[in-house]
Amino acid sequence: MTGTGHSKLNVVYLHGLCSSWMLEDKMSHVELFRQDQARIDYIHHRASNATSQLNPIGDSLFARVPAIIDYAISRYAFIVNIGLGNPTKFFSFILDTGSDLTWTQCVPCVNCYDQKNPFYDPTQSSNFTNIPCNSNYCTTLEYFGCSSTSTCLYEERYMDNSKTNGSVNTDTLYISNDIIYNFVFGCGYDNTGFFGHEDGLLGLSRGPHSIISQTPQAYNKIFSYCLPSGPDEIGYLELGNSALSVKYTPMLTRQDFPNIYFLNLTAILIGGKKISLPPTIFSEPRTFLDSGTAFSHLPPSAYSSLRSIFRNEMSKYPMAPPLYNLDTCYDFTNYSQVVVPEISLIYDGEVTTNLDFTGILFVFAKSQGCLAFAENEDDGNFAIIGNMQHRTFNVVYDVGNLQIGFGANGCS
Repeated sequence: MTGTGHSKLNVVYLHGLCSSWMLEDKMSHVELFRQDQARIDYIHHRASNATSQLNPIGDSLFARVPAIIDYAISRYAFIVNIGLGNPTKFFSFILDTGSDLTWTQCVPCVNCYDQKNPFYDPTQSSNFTNIPCNSNYCTTLEYFGCSSTSTCLYEERYMDNSKTNGSVNTDTLYISNDIIYNFVFGCGYDNTGFFGHEDGLLGLSRGPHSIISQTPQAYNKIFSYCLPSGPDEIGYLELGNSALSVKYTPMLTRQDFPNIYFLNLTAILIGGKKISLPPTIFSEPRTFLDSGTAFSHLPPSAYSSLRSIFRNEMSKYPMAPPLYNLDTCYDFTNYSQVVVPEISLIYDGEVTTNLDFTGILFVFAKSQGCLAFAENEDDGNFAIIGNMQHRTFNVVYDVGNLQIGFGANGCS
């Protein structure tokens, strides 16, 4: 690698004012909820089947891969622009802390969805190289295979029936002023489903193929971001540096989900008062951060307490019909100003995130604004802190020191 040892990129909404896709058709909110729930369903399904065996390498990847092998990518997504190849071509990737392998659509595309930028063409890059299927990078993929020419193959099929498959390769990656040589990524030749118009995905998990794991000397296994609060705002993604004025909570690990960023949620405050929770509800690593899920999903015992107090505090506003799985909604048509009770999430070490309006209410229309939390099926499911509750904060993932940091006013 050459460069500064840290790189900072702008982060925008997929369909925000600063995105090249602003004028494209936006996914309906029904589709947002459907895909967000599909991601949650997969995570909970996989957690209940954590002892299943990984798929070994074989003669044919596509005959051996299960029908569903990953979770849906939420369309309420955030993108960054990065360069790939020599000469460099620029692409817009969704950032996802729940994904390992970075991938983009490639020429020749057997079956591809429309994207705003031209497809990546490996024949036009002098640094492109195929990964052999017996290499460590290939055999450590969760699902992999081998082509007739011994090239590593991958496939990821998402819960909403979207899928990407192709070859695993290396090329030069350009991030801000930094150059990363021999970056391993997926070249998707067959990609179908509900991907919108993004060019691919940037994997930011703790997995061995993520950009964080591939650049330990360059970026010291640390990155941070601020997700913008609205479509006309700009956030950032920074690799190699932590944000200032943050407080840290331990980053926890589960052996059955080693790639995921777990942490310990110890309390939830609403209006400055702790909600009543069973003492063991968060007693083990069962809460994690996920930038690819839009709404936070809480155990029923926690959610019901939060909802009860929130409804009581919001009793002067008329209620509106539920919006998919958001069941606490209000009609603000006749109000020029709305006051909501403050909600705070507290993590181990008394690390507190005080949510602002955009992290508390999802406003579909003035006649329908909903509490931006959803209820899990049972208390045994993972609690997931979605991106609506990350927004405007500096969020630091210090993988090397196993800690996660939060700081206020990150996008300012």
